[in-house]
Amino acid sequence: MKTALICGISGQDGAYLAKLLLSKGYKVFGGSRDAQMSSFGNLNHLGIRQDVETVSISINDFRSVLQTLQRTKPDEVYNLAGQSSVGLSFEQPVETLESISIGTLNLLEAIRFTGQPIQFYNAGSSECFGDTGSEAANETTPFRPRSPYGVAKAAAFWQVANYREAYRLKACTGILFNHESPLRPERFVTQKIVAAACRIAKGSSETLTLGNINIARDWGWAPDYVEAMWLMLQQEQPDDYVIATGKTCKLSDFINVVFKTVGLSWQDHVRIDNSFFRPTDIEEGHANPTKAAKELNWVANYSMETIGQIMVEEWLKKLDRNN
Repeated sequence: MKTALICGISGQDGAYLAKLLLSKGYKVFGGSRDAQMSSFGNLNHLGIRQDVETVSISINDFRSVLQTLQRTKPDEVYNLAGQSSVGLSFEQPVETLESISIGTLNLLEAIRFTGQPIQFYNAGSSECFGDTGSEAANETTPFRPRSPYGVAKAAAFWQVANYREAYRLKACTGILFNHESPLRPERFVTQKIVAAACRIAKGSSETLTLGNINIARDWGWAPDYVEAMWLMLQQEQPDDYVIATGKTCKLSDFINVVFKTVGLSWQDHVRIDNSFFRPTDIEEGHANPTKAAKELNWVANYSMETIGQIMVEEWLKKLDRNN
C-alpha cells in the first residue's frame, strides 16, 4: 500500500485527488492548517471524510513540514496548498508569495532533509505564462506572469526544477490551465455565474455583476486533472507537463451556456462593472497539452459546455435540498 500526503486537502483538487488515490488503494493523509477546526466539506460531499486521515500542517513553517513528513512517511507528496485566487493575490500579494513560493520551498527542503525516497508533485498554473496572445503555450513557452499569483507560481516552478536538477529529487510541476467542478467556491467566477443563474431561475430578482467577460480561457474538468497529477508521479523520470483541453472559450460563452441551461437569456440578468476588472489580466489563454497526451497518455474528457451543464445541475440539486 502506497501512502500519500496531500497538502491542501480542503480544496477542490485536494478532495478529488484524495478520492482517486483511495480508489487506487492508497493510504491518504490530508494536510490542512488546522485539521481540528476545518470542516472538510468537500471530503464530506464526496463521501470520503472517514477514509482520509487529516493532519495539521503549515507549509510556511519548515518545522511543521518536517515533523509531518517524519510522522506520515509518505511515498508521494502533492502540494496543492497556498492562496488560490488570482484576483485576491492583488489584494494580498505577500500572503500569496509566502504561501505558494515559501511553502513549496519548505516542502522541497524537508524532503531533501529527510532523505526519504519521496516523489513530489507541485501544482503549477497557466498564470505563469501571462498573455501569450493566440500562441498555445507548452512546456517551453517563456513565463511572463501578470499577477502576484502568477509570479508566486513561477517562483515555485523554478524551485522544483532546481531541486530536481541539483539534488535529483523526483519532483515535477503540473502547469494546469483552468479546471472547474461543483466543488469550486463561489468566489471563483465560474461558480459565481452558476450560483446566480440558478438562483435567478428559481425566482431571485438579483442581477449578476461581473468584470471583463471577454477574457478567454481553456476550461477543463477537475476530476480529469487530478488523474494527470497522479500519472506524473508514476513516470520513471520526473518532468513538467501542461495540462489542459487544448480548446479556448470566452467567459461570455460560459455565461451563455449556464443561463441557457436554466432557460434564461444572460443579457437580461448580467451587469458589467469596471471596478471588477483586475489591474492586469490575461486576455486569452491557449494551451498545447500534446506532451501529456504523448507521454502520460492523458487527454481531457469534458468540454466547457458539458462542464457548465454539470455545474448547473449540481447547484440546482443543492438549492432543492436547502428548500
